Amino acid sequence: MQESQGIVLNYGEGNTTVKLGTPILKSFAVCEVCVEVNSKTTSPFRINMAQSCSRYPEHEEAIETRTKECSNGTQTISMRFVDKPIQYRGLFQMIFVLGIGGSFPFGFHISVINYPSLHIKTFINETWIERYGYPLHHETIKLLWSFIVSVYGIGGVLGSLSCGFLTTRYRKKKCQIVTNLIMLVAALFMAFCKMARSFEMILIGRFLYGIGAGFSLTIHPQYVGEISPKKLRGFSNATLSVFLTLGKVSGQIFGLRELLGNESLWPLLLASTGLTALIQLIMLPFFPDSPSYLLIQKGNEDAFMKAIKQLWGEGDHQAEIDDILKEKAAMKSTKNLRVLELFKERSLRWQLYILVTVMTTLQLSGVNAIYFYSFEVFRTARFEEDLIPYISLGIGMCECLSSIVCSSLIERFGRRMLLCGGYVLMIFVLALLTMTLSLQHQFFWMHYFSVTLIFLFVICHGIGPSGATVSIMTEIFSQSFRPSAFLINGCISWTWLFVLGMIFPYIVEGLGPFCFLIFLGILVFSTIFTYLFLPETKGKSIMEIKGEFNKLNFGKKQPVNIESNLSKEHTFCTKL
Repeated sequence: MQESQGIVLNYGEGNTTVKLGTPILKSFAVCEVCVEVNSKTTSPFRINMAQSCSRYPEHEEAIETRTKECSNGTQTISMRFVDKPIQYRGLFQMIFVLGIGGSFPFGFHISVINYPSLHIKTFINETWIERYGYPLHHETIKLLWSFIVSVYGIGGVLGSLSCGFLTTRYRKKKCQIVTNLIMLVAALFMAFCKMARSFEMILIGRFLYGIGAGFSLTIHPQYVGEISPKKLRGFSNATLSVFLTLGKVSGQIFGLRELLGNESLWPLLLASTGLTALIQLIMLPFFPDSPSYLLIQKGNEDAFMKAIKQLWGEGDHQAEIDDILKEKAAMKSTKNLRVLELFKERSLRWQLYILVTVMTTLQLSGVNAIYFYSFEVFRTARFEEDLIPYISLGIGMCECLSSIVCSSLIERFGRRMLLCGGYVLMIFVLALLTMTLSLQHQFFWMHYFSVTLIFLFVICHGIGPSGATVSIMTEIFSQSFRPSAFLINGCISWTWLFVLGMIFPYIVEGLGPFCFLIFLGILVFSTIFTYLFLPETKGKSIMEIKGEFNKLNFGKKQPVNIESNLSKEHTFCTKL
């Protein structure tokens, strides 16, 4: 064993002559070592890749070797150790671009609409007086305001319903670019509504924002899951919740009256996501379609290899390519299924059970109810009214930071453990919160326990179900079934969001703090169901995950013989 420049090379047995050359290039990103080997020796030259870089073990999976025959009978072997964060720079850049125009606007518009509510109601009444000379009744203003809030969900449902067909026909990248145009038009309606003295423009803008969010929340998780290698797929999928919570926090920050949440600037507050749409509109065309889409659906091998090189950088990606080829071979006899056909397909029965369960639980876990109830808890705890928006901002920041923690833990602990563990912790916190809220009028110090439990519940949700759910949804369906599955996913999310917004105030009025027992029951059921029937998807290919579900769908493992379908023409060179 020889050592030079801190790098240990493990070479073959026998009398092989090894001469270490001078490093050609050494920097933070890449270091390269030349080794001259006498070709006349009896033992062949071998390098143990698993032990080739003892001081930099993070490079083990990012090693290239090149061999060059020399005229003097020697071989020059060049080894490059590529730093992983630099290697996947293109992937991280695309994750950011997809997030800033994907789930970020959805989170922003969920949180931001409450801050200018008084100003918008005043604007509606003033506009009506200017037109007709008399003020609107209080109940009419309340009805118009409710419609402005709820029309966002109506647009989201329409966007989700149409997205499956459009992404299959026109590809995800093109549909996302068109989505940005819709968001920009919505931003213009919001920005100029006060100048035009038209509250109808707020309704139109809010409706268009909903359509755009419906598209984005369907495209973003599929796109970001398909561009990621298997070892980074969980992290990439978890970034959807990171950008969603980042959007919530941004809405809470910019909604403060010291910034844009005042009487003169609230139209700019509602139009501000036009900036994120513009950023994605400019940057997304420079990135490729997903590699699996290019190979499986388009059959374009050149574009497929170019996309892998741009997103995954240099290195040996043959194992990932083989997984995509296996999926392609398995999909040759499979057509894209519509939603009704998806429900009838026996091989997808348990995947659909998992989808409906975890997506319903994500919406009915109680986190949205916590946000609704938190203001009342803060007032009961006798916090000053001016401080309550900042405390609420603290809750949003906790959810955002916990989502970031989830993205870093998901590849270490797996999706199933984070999901079930998060459910269990949320159950205990909800039980304690119900108790403290019911006793807060008897013991004054109970208010502060309730505030602490609210923060703790949001953290448990962010670390567990928030990020793990999206990753599971992307991994349990193959390329052909994913558009229809995410159409179902979008409809479930938007429907429960609308229903919860409509009926939760009445539930609170009737049950008080015991309303959280409903969410606790849902969490208990979901914990048992996912623990018993959800297989771990960490580190597995789509076909391996499909094999796990076949045990549930057919009662025994269904062997999928696809190796014979791989022809020699599909063996690609990955020494990029």
